[in-house]
Amino acid sequence: MCALSAVRHDPELKIYYERKANEGKNKMLVLNNVRNKLVLRVCAVIKRQKPYQKRVA
Repeated sequence: MCALSAVRHDPELKIYYERKANEGKNKMLVLNNVRNKLVLRVCAVIKRQKPYQKRVA
């Protein structure tokens, strides 16, 4: 449910989800990819001991 909520509220993950879904990927597969991205973000925050900062384009 966390990945689904992230797709709804995080613009960066929403763009990623929509792009992959439009490429014809299975939506559950894309949600699993989003879940993995969230886990990597959490691990990076813990490892670096710094708050998460969104990318600035």
